[in-house]
Amino acid sequence: MNLFTESNLSPDILKAIGELGYESPTEIQKQTIPFILSDIRDLIALAQTGTGKTAAFSLPILDMIDDTSRKIQLLVLCPTRELCLQISKDIKNYSKYMKDIKTTAVYGGSSIMDQIRSLKDKPQIIVGTPGRVIDLINRKALDFSAIHWLVLDEADEMLSMGFKDELETILSETPDTKQTFLFSATMNKEVERISKNYLTNPHRISVGSINEVKKNIKHEYYVVGYRQKKEALKRLIDANPNQYSILFCRTRMETQEVADFLMQNGYAADALHGDLSQAQRDTVMKKFRLKNIDILVATDVAARGLDVNSLTHVIHYSLPDDPEVFVHRSGRTGRAGKDGVSMALIKPEESRKLKQIKSATKIEIVEKTIPTGNDIIKAQVGGVFEKLFTEHEEDIFEFDDSLIPDLSAFTKEELVHKLLQFQLKDLALYYKDKHDLVEQKLSSRDDDYSRRDRGRDRDRDRGRDRDRDSRSRDGRDRGGKPRRKDENMVRFFFNLGKKDQLKKLDVLDIINKATAGKSKKRAEIGDIEILEKFSFFEVEKSFQENVMSNIPSMKFRGKEMRAEVAN
Repeated sequence: MNLFTESNLSPDILKAIGELGYESPTEIQKQTIPFILSDIRDLIALAQTGTGKTAAFSLPILDMIDDTSRKIQLLVLCPTRELCLQISKDIKNYSKYMKDIKTTAVYGGSSIMDQIRSLKDKPQIIVGTPGRVIDLINRKALDFSAIHWLVLDEADEMLSMGFKDELETILSETPDTKQTFLFSATMNKEVERISKNYLTNPHRISVGSINEVKKNIKHEYYVVGYRQKKEALKRLIDANPNQYSILFCRTRMETQEVADFLMQNGYAADALHGDLSQAQRDTVMKKFRLKNIDILVATDVAARGLDVNSLTHVIHYSLPDDPEVFVHRSGRTGRAGKDGVSMALIKPEESRKLKQIKSATKIEIVEKTIPTGNDIIKAQVGGVFEKLFTEHEEDIFEFDDSLIPDLSAFTKEELVHKLLQFQLKDLALYYKDKHDLVEQKLSSRDDDYSRRDRGRDRDRDRGRDRDRDSRSRDGRDRGGKPRRKDENMVRFFFNLGKKDQLKKLDVLDIINKATAGKSKKRAEIGDIEILEKFSFFEVEKSFQENVMSNIPSMKFRGKEMRAEVAN
């Protein structure tokens, strides 16, 4: 099947996908569509993000679905709201000329009552996130007793996000006669276990490997010490003008911290992570898709399901632990036949982790040096002309040519020189007196560095830069008075703050619950400092283990809590 027109899909489907520009199927579509159309076995399909999986499973199912029935026949489960909406949108586009087919998306973060009302239209297709599907099952709003097909999309990510119990509950609500299709980018132990327990003699399709997601992507890495990391990032962005990129961080806090740094330095950037409300996530993604911002700082989980094909760069601000996650990230650029660039900022002690990624992926990742000020200005000059010659927009405003002064005293080169000086003045002044960043070398020692170093890095990741206004380095409090240090107390970092409506009374209550035990002795509580996005508190040293072991199992206003010893 080299063309969709050579398949056995119905004319209505071919007409719809033809209008979408679909001509030749991708490799996953070539193998999956004929299988689903002709075989009743379950299926495990391994393919990377962005390979056309939605069309691979939905086109053949749409061809076979009974449009006269008003029962749910297809359930698609996926990890995130964004992916849920994207899959639903795609299926609606594919079924554009199948007037009796209805598709409904159900997901958290939106009104469950509105979704229950939409289910009264009796859709044959449900696309949902596991948590919301469970909620609707408990409310008796969903009945899967008649489904023919169950699709687990991004199964590895659903399991890594902690949806194992929800998936097993949903699977138990479906009939044994259904056909189950499991789509995943990786085949880890949890995915393997789910497949063994809930799939029957599945056929396997594997499209490519992690070694093949590099054909049109140039991979680079830059060695930089932690203290210089943000400045190095700034230089990489300035040395690659006109970029449209996703910047990946490991934690939610680091994501927000890096996004704040970029915005404070005048870049069109914003953050996408799990601590944002659904309305905030929607706003950020709308701005990114409209290119009102050109740098999206995100966690791996938050970036799942983003359908953006024109990214020029992917930046790994922090290396992932899993080599395949590195490939997933990088694979978001270089789509639709375009070239892409993957840039990684590597700390000197991360040599082992980098070697693991290179070994597992067989990707050639080339070491580069951090750009100098002169490198950046040269790149910016090229960027001005690139933008000038590639953006063909209509005139935004009109003016009389008589307003243009006599320029005959200047040659063409002199005039261009003056315009560039005007355009790049601020950037040139910034780098004029800046020293080049000290070249770092990868350490030969293993990546499992000392506890002291881990503690140092963890403390930095918590956002000490944003806390300087509240806690100066000389140990003084916000009033400028020296902070009293009590050797019997332990100071904790706490991941919630004012934005979570956290108050001191709440912190006291949380500590009391965490330290309550068989002993009648109550923990002594010291200073409590609540900041915008996180907090600090002091607790008697003998209760340190109680705090660290009990707080993670508690929740505040539905949010998970974390407490760690602060330096």
